[in-house]
Amino acid sequence: MTGPAGNAAVTGSGWDRLAQAVAEVLPPSEVDGVWVFTPLRRESREWGTAVLSRIDGDRRRIYTARYVLTVKGRERGKFEASVQEVGSGTSEALARLVQEAHRRIDDEHPPTPVSPESWFPSVRSANHPDDGPPR
Repeated sequence: MTGPAGNAAVTGSGWDRLAQAVAEVLPPSEVDGVWVFTPLRRESREWGTAVLSRIDGDRRRIYTARYVLTVKGRERGKFEASVQEVGSGTSEALARLVQEAHRRIDDEHPPTPVSPESWFPSVRSANHPDDGPPR
């Protein structure tokens, strides 16, 4: 996956586990857009946020997926995730929504678009082990 800062990969425990949590709520095949924000690390925890979209008829449904991962200490590896539908609108409204979300969180890096196929690879391979890599 393309990472939020430069070309670093968006892989690792937090993002992979978040993709798995999202797949339990939304069928990966229906997700048509993913944008990831730069993860935030403070003390012993990491917070990650992604915005996802899916087509529902002539509208897009928008979701926010978040995780908190404990990366140090006795609770290392503890993971919490949430997926919340935050709105719906026309396809054209999506770009404006992502820009507004970026402005509100005051992050110096804009969210990075990631293809759904590369964001859900472990989910897709677990569901279709004989299909090979995503195309």
